[in-house]
Amino acid sequence: MYFPSYRMRRLRASGTMRRMVRETALTRDDLIYPLFVFNGEGVINPVPSMPGIHQFSVDLALEEVGRAHELGLPAVMLFGLPRYKDETGSSASDEGEAVQEACRAIKKHFPQLVVITDVCLCGYTDHGHCGLLEGTGIDNDSSLEQLGLVALSHARAGADMVAPSNMMDGQVQALRAALDGEGFAHIPIMAYAAKYASSFYGPFRDAAESSPQFGDRKSYQMDPANSDEALREIELDIAEGADIVMVKPALAFMDIISRAKDRFRHPLAAYNVSGEYAMIKAAAAKGWLDERETVLEVLCGLKRAGADLILTYFAPDAARWLEG
Repeated sequence: MYFPSYRMRRLRASGTMRRMVRETALTRDDLIYPLFVFNGEGVINPVPSMPGIHQFSVDLALEEVGRAHELGLPAVMLFGLPRYKDETGSSASDEGEAVQEACRAIKKHFPQLVVITDVCLCGYTDHGHCGLLEGTGIDNDSSLEQLGLVALSHARAGADMVAPSNMMDGQVQALRAALDGEGFAHIPIMAYAAKYASSFYGPFRDAAESSPQFGDRKSYQMDPANSDEALREIELDIAEGADIVMVKPALAFMDIISRAKDRFRHPLAAYNVSGEYAMIKAAAAKGWLDERETVLEVLCGLKRAGADLILTYFAPDAARWLEG
């Protein structure tokens, strides 16, 4: 009925025309760069399962942050590798540990950069679980107190935002109470609200040295088959005071991103996780995919689905490509 009067291809005829009618804009301001830091000087360790990603001693992490800042990236997310681990993950709140030291260094040299810190215990406990144990299970409520101490130590070190990733019930309320009670009511919380028990985390667990020593995390991370449950998790975190909510992983859960944005209209982050990064890197190394085009398509897709912010290990490369 409408053809040939209306031809959809007319507005696709040139790059300039396509840019003029583009519906989704991906910019450097959408990206957050995750970094792995540890105490020491002059050491950088490659992560074999994540080509191009490294563990940095704090001094070299500062140099990497400087490069990210020069590229126009607005924020970094810090994950720590501690000097010691114990049953309660006490090193996570140690003022002398890597995340805290990195916070102080980054805010001293790059005060305008937003520093976000991961708040969890899995990388700090000798058993590798995200909370304190009661037998072989997780004691949810006692874990909350410990996590509050971690968030406070990050805030005192200069973190601009804390991000609880442990999937304990009540995590946002506990952190909000801890922060507010010590004069940090201005510190926002980015909650890992819908964090799935995913097979895409394998390379991250290599990088963060955080694999569980027994069992798995399915009793507290979400079942990948569920979507309505994700909306309940997100609703609870918003009610408890989350300033930003996150869906993790991203690619296999774009329906959750879309549903969450449509339902809540709340600031929303998506974590383009390690396994998603590694897949593209592996395929690009084989010549099966064009890395630049694939990465930008994925990131644009996450933005189109509803993500306001995207945590991605591709952030520095994406910033270069977007500028170019």
